[in-house]
Amino acid sequence: MSGSPPRAASNTGRRRTPSWRLVWMLPAGFALLAGLDAALLLLGLPAPVTAERLPAVHGIVLVLGFVGTLIALERATALGRWYGFVAPGMLGLGSLLILIDSVPLTVGKGVLVVGTAAFTLLYVPLWQRQHDHPLLTQLLAAGLACAGSILWLGGVGFDDVLPWLIGFVVLTIAAERVELARITMGPRAGVRLLALAWAVTGALLIGLALPDAGAIILGVVLAILTGWLVVHDVARRTVRASGVTRYMAACILAGYVWLAVAAVILLFGHPVDARYDAVVHAVFLGYTMSMIMAHATTILPAVLRIALPYRPAFWLPVALLQVSLLVRLWLGDGLGWPAAWQLGGAGSVAALVLFFATAIISAILGPPRKHAGTVDTDRARVTQEAGA
Repeated sequence: MSGSPPRAASNTGRRRTPSWRLVWMLPAGFALLAGLDAALLLLGLPAPVTAERLPAVHGIVLVLGFVGTLIALERATALGRWYGFVAPGMLGLGSLLILIDSVPLTVGKGVLVVGTAAFTLLYVPLWQRQHDHPLLTQLLAAGLACAGSILWLGGVGFDDVLPWLIGFVVLTIAAERVELARITMGPRAGVRLLALAWAVTGALLIGLALPDAGAIILGVVLAILTGWLVVHDVARRTVRASGVTRYMAACILAGYVWLAVAAVILLFGHPVDARYDAVVHAVFLGYTMSMIMAHATTILPAVLRIALPYRPAFWLPVALLQVSLLVRLWLGDGLGWPAAWQLGGAGSVAALVLFFATAIISAILGPPRKHAGTVDTDRARVTQEAGA
């Protein structure tokens, strides 16, 4: 990662005290649970909690409250200064406030604007520390999240805010992939990525006045970006390895497939109805969650100082996520089968719950015992191939 990221936690079998940064994860975890609960409500299925506002803020809670807080916390950890943690703190707080019916929605929206603004500013000292183009791309991506939250505060509907959040998550993750694969992508990779990021921004600006044209241009740029990443990402080679390396590569490549699906759908214009559902879930579940699943065993230990060793059980939620998305987008959205749409949606919720349950159990069990001579080799391999 850019900006002098924290070192990955070692799997030496020695347990370390969890970092105080775990506190920042609590609102993110609550946002995830609330978002999954809202997903069940939107699917017309029984849900543990029913709240009047919950379905309406489903998307924002998951994208900014969960994903945004995670990314901001990782960036704040990389910065290593107290003021960096304002961003994940405000994003977490904002996501909680918009979930409480008794709190005016405008208040929660305003806090999210502050959080995304702080997130954008967080990149300034990181840039002063390390001048590179992937970092500038991440700064621009955070700015898109801030612009989207401002639009939402100003009364713009979530359908029109959606493209800005797509730009945020897609460019942030792409920039981190480029940073990890700098050697294989070449020295000009960052410049190319930044050019594509500005093309995404241009498409979003055009979309404010001409939604169909903006969506089509965004689809073209995302298709180009996806193709470029697939060609140069080391995951294409490391998927033939074994263990955690193959697992990470498979998740990454699956994410690229879903991003390509979203890009193709956007070529038909501003998404509505079934196409809107397909784009949202291809990007935020297929692409984003596949990438989070890929990097969880390396990034979360670095941020929280909790060992999260890879186990073969991680394959099950990943496979369930891919199959459930295929059922929802193809049979549900594509062929118009309501039962498939519900089944696929419920399967995705189950996949995420299963993944985080697997992660928690793996963290509790701790690293498997290894012979002393193999520990350093495994640690070096995971660190070297963290971009797999």
